[in-house]
Formats: sequence, C-alpha cells, structure tokens
Amino acid sequence: MKALSDHPSKNFFEKMASKVVAATGSPWAFFVALGVIIVWAITGPLFHYSDTWQLVINTGTTIITFLMVFIIQKSQNKDSKSVQLKLNELIAANKSASNRLIDVEDLSEEELDILHKYYCIMVDETKKRVSMMESHSVEEAIGDALSKHEEDLLTRKKKK
Repeated sequence: MKALSDHPSKNFFEKMASKVVAATGSPWAFFVALGVIIVWAITGPLFHYSDTWQLVINTGTTIITFLMVFIIQKSQNKDSKSVQLKLNELIAANKSASNRLIDVEDLSEEELDILHKYYCIMVDETKKRVSMMESHSVEEAIGDALSKHEEDLLTRKKKK
C-alpha cells in the first residue's frame, strides 16, 4: 500500500510550503515587502493617488495574504503535530505520567474540561502542601545532580 506522503502533489505542497515559510520568515523577505510599499508610496504622486494606484496595492496584498494563510496553517499543523508526538513520547516513556494524556488533543471539549478540573484539584492539593514559590522540579534536579556527583566520586575512588 502506498503511503499518503508518497503522493506527488502532497510531497510538492509540503516541500513548497516549507520553502515559502523559510523564505517569508527571513529578514530579506521583510525588506522586499518594505521596498514594494516604499516604491508604491513614491509612485503615488505620479499616478495622482488614483483608485487604480490604490487598487494595485490592495489587490496584491490581499492575494498574498490569502495564499499565505494556507501556507502558514500547513506549517502550524506540522509543527503542532511534531510537538504533540514529542509530548506523547515523553508521557509514554514516563512511568508516573498518565497514559490517558496521550493524544489528548483528540478529546472533545467536554472531556478536556473534565481533565482540566482534575488537574485544578491537583494544583489546589499541591498548594495546601507545598509553597508555589518553590519549584519542586528544580529542587529535585539539584538533588539528582548531587547524587550523580556523589556516585561519580565513589566510582573514581574505587578506580584508584
């Protein structure tokens, strides 16, 4: 069975979208656009600021904006999917993390609200036990680093 990504038009659009996003997100693209606006503004007196003169910039910017909406959405969809996959991998790899959060983005709004309420309860319980001004993860990281350092020292002593 042929993979969906093997379809020539999909490959073309994905490659083209990536190149357009990279190009339009660059400084030179901004300066080209700025240059077009400056040239358009300078030519205003030559065309007596006519309706056609205004229509040129309005039509050009509208067409570019219309096309860019699809390119940007494609890029955001891909980025979002890759971030979700990375998060799913972290959840799946962590024994203490709830596997029900894998693909949580596919849940209904009502299901997300239920999970949100659950985590709000967890935050409230945590606030009762721990000051929210302290970072548990930083403290834990420091403890882990010290333990690792102590293990390294023991290993060096054993080698001597």
